[in-house]
Parts: sequence; C-alpha cells; structure tokens
Amino acid sequence: MTPKKKIIVSVTNDLFTDQRVRKVCEFLVANNFDVTLVGRKLKHSQTMPELPYKTKRFRLWFTKGPLFYATYNLRLFFYLLFHKADVLLSNDLDTLYANHWARKFKRNCTLVYDSHEYYCETPELVDRPKIQRFWRRIEKRCVPKVDIMYTVNESIAKLYREEYQREVFVVRNISDRKDIPLTKTRADLGLPENKKVVIMQGAGINIQRGAEEMVEAIPFVDNAVLAVVGDGDVVPQLKHKVQEQGLGDKVLFFGKRPYDELLQFTMNADVGVSMDKDTNINYRFALGNKIFDYIHSGIPLFVSDLPEIAGIVRKYELGVVCPSHDPDVIATKLNELFLNHDIYNHYKENTKAAAKELTWNNEKKMLRMIYIDLLQNFQPS
Repeated sequence: MTPKKKIIVSVTNDLFTDQRVRKVCEFLVANNFDVTLVGRKLKHSQTMPELPYKTKRFRLWFTKGPLFYATYNLRLFFYLLFHKADVLLSNDLDTLYANHWARKFKRNCTLVYDSHEYYCETPELVDRPKIQRFWRRIEKRCVPKVDIMYTVNESIAKLYREEYQREVFVVRNISDRKDIPLTKTRADLGLPENKKVVIMQGAGINIQRGAEEMVEAIPFVDNAVLAVVGDGDVVPQLKHKVQEQGLGDKVLFFGKRPYDELLQFTMNADVGVSMDKDTNINYRFALGNKIFDYIHSGIPLFVSDLPEIAGIVRKYELGVVCPSHDPDVIATKLNELFLNHDIYNHYKENTKAAAKELTWNNEKKMLRMIYIDLLQNFQPS
C-alpha cells in the first residue's frame, strides 16, 4: 500500500465553522493523506466534534490585531518546523508567512496556497493603508514562491494571474451537503410560522455587506421578518439598532450555529440574502458558500448586483438581483417578490436544476487534479 503523504493544513480561525477547510480536509483523507488541521482556540470556542483527521488549536494571549497575527505565525512556524510534512497547505494570507519560512527548512516539501479571498483588498485593510501595505509586502514576497495556488472563483484567480504571472486554479466554495433532511420546524427554531422569513446567514456578517440596509428595509416588507443566523463585526451594532428602534418582532438574531443546524434555518426560510457592496475588490468578486447553501436548500435568492453572485442568479434564474442598497428599493423588491407567486415559484423550481449542476463533487475534480495528478509529479522548489 502506498504510504500516506503527511499534510499540515493551517488557518487562523478556531476550526469549528470553516466549511471550506473541512471539505478539503475530508477530500484529502479520502485520498490517502495523513491530515493535521491547525488553528487557534478562543475563550468561547466550542469543543471540536469527532473528525477523520487530527486537529491542533493554539491558545494565544492575543485574539486580534498585529500582536495576534505575529504570535500566531510564530507559533505556527515552530509547529510546522518540528512536525514532519510532505505538503503544507496555507489557507489565506494570514497563515502564509509562517508556511513560507517553515518550508525553507523542510526537504521535499510542497507549499500549496488556498486564497479564500482577495486578501489585500478586504474592507478591514482598504481603509488602513499602512496595514494594507504590510500585508501586500508579505503577499509579494510569498505568493511567487508558492508551488501550487488556487482560489474561490475565476474573477479572483484572474486578478492573481495578472499580478503575479502564475497559474492559479479555481475551486469554488460549494456546499457538500448530501440530501440533509429537514428535521426541525419553524417552531423548533424559534421562527414565526405565519410570516415570510428572509435569512441572512454566515460567519461574515460584517460592515459593507448590506446587513444595515436589510435591517432598515425589513419593517416595510409586509408580513416578513429578517433572521440573522451567524455572526460578524456589525452584529452588535445591528442588535443595538433593533433594540433602540423597537424592531424585535421584525429582526431576529440566532447567533453562530453548527453547520447542520444552520441549514435547518436555511431550509425553513423563504428567501436567502447576500447584499455585499461594491466597496472593495474583495466584495466585488465575492462568491460565498451561503449562495450555494441557499440554492441547495431550495429557496430563491435576493442579491446585490455583483459579477460572480449576480451572474449565477441570472444564469439559472434563481431570484432577484437588487439594483440598489437603498432600503426603500430593497423593501419594494422584496414585496414584489412575495406578491408575485408565479415568479417566486419559478425561482424556487429553478434551484433544483442549479443544485444538480453546482455541486462539491464537481469542484473535487479540480482538487483531484491538484492533489493527485499535479502533486504526484511535482518537484518542490
């Protein structure tokens, strides 16, 4: 039997809700890799479930800011240095520096980079030019030295190809759910049974992603509530606004949930929302896994007019591409969708065909090419 290649996969999150990394790790295990996933453990991190691969979570003094990234990369560097690996898989730029330097001390070790976003153009960096320049220097130093690189969609891949004149593959972050049954009712979940449920979900409910406008719009959507299932930096502000304006019956917060439980909320909803703004390159070309969760849950989509997301919605006729972030426009478009039953059912029916084509199994073909075909004959630099 062929000996297993050892691969260490690194991220800066607490591992619990990162569905893309979980799917890649499970693929690697199924293809005879010995996988260790490394991240961090926060004060309120949940206990990891039983997984088919090993995990390691660092406890750190710092949880955000420059000191966090410095201490995490230092811990990660020494961990990688003293643990055998045939492959290092770095997820996003905030783990790449440690992987880059650790690989220099390892013989016959391949460095693979999975960029989940166009990191240097995230809103957290765009408005902080000094910090943005710091991360860009790291990117310019490390990305050209990466052996194999892939990212989440063609638009972002094209940007990296043009900037670094290198091959960048695409593995979209499509849900791998396999006919997960609907096991909970709206009553079980705390959702109203006699109103339309508009869901905004995910771990990135942050500024400039349209959440504030959705909260402003939902009071004017007839017989509907907004369910916020997930977390992000704008959620405390939203909660304060909802309390201040007495919107507790129109906006419901459910916090971060395990993925299978999150999908119960999604399948019980009527419309799935993704309203990122075109305020930076990263959001412009975003294609989050929630888009595919909505499709696979059989609910129409309500999205902003951005190339990747709107392109899918238009191609498969899955819902409404909203032309504006004006709360009045959002409310009008949602009311029109709910009032026009024929159009609503047309969108809903179309999710079935789209779900058959947009599958993780199709994305795994590219992973096989990267980790089986390409890696097998790759000579590390």
